[in-house]
Amino acid sequence: MLKTILAISGKPGLFRLVSQGKNMLVVESLLTGKRTPAYNHEKIISLGDIAMFTDSDEVPLNEVFESMRQLENGAKASIATNDSEKNLREYLAKVLPNFDRDRVYTTDIKKLITWYNILIDNGFTSFNDKEEQKQENEAAQ
Repeated sequence: MLKTILAISGKPGLFRLVSQGKNMLVVESLLTGKRTPAYNHEKIISLGDIAMFTDSDEVPLNEVFESMRQLENGAKASIATNDSEKNLREYLAKVLPNFDRDRVYTTDIKKLITWYNILIDNGFTSFNDKEEQKQENEAAQ
């Protein structure tokens, strides 16, 4: 699921991959619903390829989102992105207790919360890839 959700440097929000062209991608904004081209020279990254630093390893973003969803009972994040740095770090410590306090910046936490809220607003209810694949397989039968 997160493989088709993209973050594009310089553009606000998240985008859903709609189609691929020769030198571009056609993406749809999750904020506005408008479709636009995203070109190869733009920094485009799939949320499925992002991970957060911890003291021992890296944790895929889908696991962090799933932990947030469980903490918030499927609702939007209970903290605002303009809250104090201390409060943002305390919130992330509830979600991911062993996050690397040196390598995870406040801006990363703000982006994480913003992305989570966008996904929840757009009807994403599960971030567990295995659970999603199981549901897709059941639906196909």
